[in-house]
Amino acid sequence: MQPHWFLALPVPAEHWFAERVVAHPMPQVRLFAAEDLHLTVAFLGAVSESAARAAWAERLAWESPLARVTLGSVIGMGPPAHFSALSALLEEGRETVERGMRQCRDRMLAAAEVAREERPIKAHVTLGRPLRSATLAQRSAALAWAMHLPLRGVEVRLSEMALYSGAEDRSVRQFQIHARAPLTV
Repeated sequence: MQPHWFLALPVPAEHWFAERVVAHPMPQVRLFAAEDLHLTVAFLGAVSESAARAAWAERLAWESPLARVTLGSVIGMGPPAHFSALSALLEEGRETVERGMRQCRDRMLAAAEVAREERPIKAHVTLGRPLRSATLAQRSAALAWAMHLPLRGVEVRLSEMALYSGAEDRSVRQFQIHARAPLTV
């Protein structure tokens, strides 16, 4: 079975994630490791490593200037009653990041021979996922918890892009990085 691959902007978490998210645990939510936080640019899915590397070569299409972004509201991503992720939207800098994603995503998908993505681009950082066994009431409680996390205005600097796949040992981390490069704009 081939791993799922994606290209993303790693999100530095050292000055906010442990104290603002991890310090306030919620049952029925599996939080990501701080090193797994990212903004997905292009999700490739279960492709070969050579296809993922072809998509990686298209990272040079990123032309949007980056400095800093701030986090905003936390929402459930996916169907409202059965959301699959709890994610912080970007507030300041969102338009710039989404413009960069638009510059790259279709080219990356085409290079990996993956069908064009029809969903609109939404710059977000997934913090964690509800457990599959979570009931509707537990999901509602998890979303209420996430919406009250003190993340609005947290500033992060995005400075690189990385090529990710699923981690071999998912008990420690969800993802592993195969390549990383600075954003040179």
